[in-house]
Amino acid sequence: MFKKILYPTDFSNVSKKALASILELKTNEAQEVVVMHVIDSRNLDALAQYVPADLLRTQEALEKIAREEAQAIADKLEKKGFTVKIRIEAGIPSRNILEAEDAEGVSSIVIGSHGVSTIKEMFLGSVSEKVIRKAKSPVIVIKR
Repeated sequence: MFKKILYPTDFSNVSKKALASILELKTNEAQEVVVMHVIDSRNLDALAQYVPADLLRTQEALEKIAREEAQAIADKLEKKGFTVKIRIEAGIPSRNILEAEDAEGVSSIVIGSHGVSTIKEMFLGSVSEKVIRKAKSPVIVIKR
Protein backbone atom coordinates (compact mmCIF):
# COMPACT_ATOMS: atom_id res chain seq x y z
CA MET A 1 0.00 0.00 0.00
CA PHE A 2 2.84 2.40 0.73
CA LYS A 3 5.46 1.24 -1.75
CA LYS A 4 5.43 4.47 -3.82
CA ILE A 5 4.03 7.59 -2.17
CA LEU A 6 2.99 10.84 -3.83
CA TYR A 7 3.70 13.71 -1.42
CA PRO A 8 2.14 16.98 -2.65
CA THR A 9 3.43 19.88 -0.58
CA ASP A 10 2.94 23.62 -0.37
CA PHE A 11 5.71 23.79 2.27
CA SER A 12 3.22 24.80 4.99
CA ASN A 13 3.42 23.57 8.58
CA VAL A 14 0.81 20.88 7.99
CA SER A 15 2.78 19.69 4.95
CA LYS A 16 5.79 19.32 7.24
CA LYS A 17 3.66 17.13 9.51
CA ALA A 18 2.78 15.00 6.50
CA LEU A 19 6.50 14.62 5.77
CA ALA A 20 7.06 13.39 9.33
CA SER A 21 4.37 10.75 8.75
CA ILE A 22 6.05 9.62 5.54
CA LEU A 23 9.37 9.24 7.36
CA GLU A 24 7.62 6.91 9.80
CA LEU A 25 6.24 4.82 6.92
CA LYS A 26 9.75 3.74 5.90
CA THR A 27 9.44 0.80 8.29
CA ASN A 28 6.23 -0.30 6.51
CA GLU A 29 7.62 -1.18 3.07
CA ALA A 30 7.58 2.39 1.72
CA GLN A 31 10.42 2.71 -0.78
CA GLU A 32 9.86 5.67 -3.06
CA VAL A 33 8.46 9.17 -2.65
CA VAL A 34 7.47 11.64 -5.35
CA VAL A 35 7.79 15.11 -3.80
CA MET A 36 5.46 17.43 -5.70
CA HIS A 37 4.80 21.16 -5.56
CA VAL A 38 2.33 22.88 -7.85
CA ILE A 39 2.60 26.62 -8.36
CA ASP A 40 -1.02 27.67 -8.68
CA SER A 41 -1.30 29.17 -12.16
CA ARG A 42 -4.54 30.89 -11.17
CA ASN A 43 -2.52 33.12 -8.86
CA LEU A 44 -0.01 33.80 -11.63
CA ASP A 45 -2.83 34.68 -14.04
CA ALA A 46 -4.22 37.19 -11.54
CA LEU A 47 -0.76 38.65 -11.02
CA ALA A 48 -0.24 38.98 -14.79
CA GLN A 49 -2.94 41.66 -14.94
CA TYR A 50 -0.73 43.93 -12.87
CA VAL A 51 2.82 42.98 -13.85
CA PRO A 52 2.71 41.26 -17.25
CA ALA A 53 6.32 42.05 -18.19
CA ASP A 54 7.64 40.53 -14.98
CA LEU A 55 5.38 37.49 -14.84
CA LEU A 56 7.86 35.10 -16.41
CA ARG A 57 10.59 36.20 -13.99
CA THR A 58 8.13 35.81 -11.10
CA GLN A 59 7.25 32.27 -12.16
CA GLU A 60 10.93 31.41 -12.58
CA ALA A 61 11.68 32.77 -9.10
CA LEU A 62 8.82 30.77 -7.58
CA GLU A 63 10.02 27.62 -9.35
CA LYS A 64 13.58 28.17 -8.09
CA ILE A 65 12.40 28.59 -4.48
CA ALA A 66 10.10 25.56 -4.76
CA ARG A 67 12.91 23.43 -6.21
CA GLU A 68 15.23 24.41 -3.33
CA GLU A 69 12.55 23.58 -0.73
CA ALA A 70 11.71 20.30 -2.46
CA GLN A 71 15.40 19.36 -2.64
CA ALA A 72 15.74 19.91 1.13
CA ILE A 73 12.80 17.52 1.63
CA ALA A 74 14.32 15.02 -0.81
CA ASP A 75 17.61 15.11 1.11
CA LYS A 76 15.79 14.19 4.35
CA LEU A 77 13.94 11.35 2.66
CA GLU A 78 17.07 10.00 0.97
CA LYS A 79 18.90 9.94 4.32
CA LYS A 80 16.14 7.61 5.55
CA GLY A 81 16.64 5.31 2.57
CA PHE A 82 13.87 6.44 0.22
CA THR A 83 14.30 6.82 -3.52
CA VAL A 84 13.02 10.32 -4.35
CA LYS A 85 11.73 12.10 -7.43
CA ILE A 86 10.88 15.82 -7.48
CA ARG A 87 8.07 17.34 -9.57
CA ILE A 88 7.68 21.12 -9.72
CA GLU A 89 4.82 22.23 -11.95
CA ALA A 90 2.58 25.20 -12.64
CA GLY A 91 -1.14 24.55 -12.91
CA ILE A 92 -4.18 23.88 -10.78
CA PRO A 93 -2.91 21.95 -7.74
CA SER A 94 -5.67 19.34 -7.39
CA ARG A 95 -5.69 18.63 -11.13
CA ASN A 96 -1.90 18.33 -11.34
CA ILE A 97 -1.78 16.07 -8.28
CA LEU A 98 -4.35 13.71 -9.79
CA GLU A 99 -2.47 13.67 -13.10
CA ALA A 100 0.76 12.86 -11.24
CA GLU A 101 -1.01 10.04 -9.41
CA ASP A 102 -1.68 8.37 -12.77
CA ALA A 103 1.63 9.26 -14.40
CA GLU A 104 3.76 8.07 -11.48
CA GLY A 105 1.75 4.93 -10.70
CA VAL A 106 1.77 5.67 -6.97
CA SER A 107 0.29 3.33 -4.40
CA SER A 108 -0.84 6.10 -2.03
CA ILE A 109 -0.95 9.86 -1.52
CA VAL A 110 0.03 11.58 1.73
CA ILE A 111 -1.24 15.16 1.93
CA GLY A 112 -1.82 17.81 4.57
CA SER A 113 -5.41 18.67 5.41
CA HIS A 114 -4.90 22.40 4.98
CA GLY A 115 -2.13 24.41 3.48
CA VAL A 116 -1.51 27.97 2.57
CA SER A 117 -4.97 28.93 1.35
CA THR A 118 -7.30 31.84 0.96
CA ILE A 119 -10.60 32.38 2.76
CA LYS A 120 -12.35 31.49 -0.51
CA GLU A 121 -10.68 28.06 -0.57
CA MET A 122 -11.63 27.41 3.04
CA PHE A 123 -15.30 27.76 2.15
CA LEU A 124 -15.34 26.29 -1.37
CA GLY A 125 -13.08 23.30 -0.83
CA SER A 126 -9.40 22.73 -0.43
CA VAL A 127 -6.93 20.91 -2.61
CA SER A 128 -6.90 17.95 -0.23
CA GLU A 129 -10.70 17.68 -0.41
CA LYS A 130 -10.65 17.48 -4.21
CA VAL A 131 -7.83 14.94 -4.15
CA ILE A 132 -9.69 12.77 -1.62
CA ARG A 133 -12.82 12.76 -3.78
CA LYS A 134 -11.13 11.98 -7.10
CA ALA A 135 -8.00 9.97 -6.33
CA LYS A 136 -7.83 6.32 -7.34
CA SER A 137 -5.19 5.50 -4.69
CA PRO A 138 -5.68 5.56 -0.93
CA VAL A 139 -5.19 9.08 0.45
CA ILE A 140 -3.76 9.68 3.91
CA VAL A 141 -4.69 13.13 5.19
CA ILE A 142 -2.58 14.63 7.96
CA LYS A 143 -4.44 17.10 10.17
CA ARG A 144 -3.04 20.38 11.45
